[in-house]
Amino acid sequence: QYQLVESGGGLVQPGGSLRLSCAASGFTLDYYAISWFRQAPGKEREGVSCISSNGGNTNYADDVKGRFTISRDNAKNTVYLQMNNLKPEDTAVYYCAADYLGSCLYYGADYWGKGTLVTVSS
Repeated sequence: QYQLVESGGGLVQPGGSLRLSCAASGFTLDYYAISWFRQAPGKEREGVSCISSNGGNTNYADDVKGRFTISRDNAKNTVYLQMNNLKPEDTAVYYCAADYLGSCLYYGADYWGKGTLVTVSS
């Protein structure tokens, strides 16, 4: 089975930073757009950011623009989400998802990771 594995979550104080990683196992991410989703306690899953298969197009949810940056390193078969100036409302389980030949014009998901927990609290 194709696998996506998220890592980098943890406990951070408000205003701090974390970098999440999404690594593929069993396949290459070269042909996939990657989206980050998050689900906060008691809330629906929401799209956070996406990056197209060639890295040329990125999108961000309005409440993370200017704070989060998505990037990819196909040589490492990994996509990153750099999260700066974190707020308590960013607390959630963060998931990555792969969309075959995705352009990031919209969120798509063919394969999902199991998530990594980000907790922002003092």
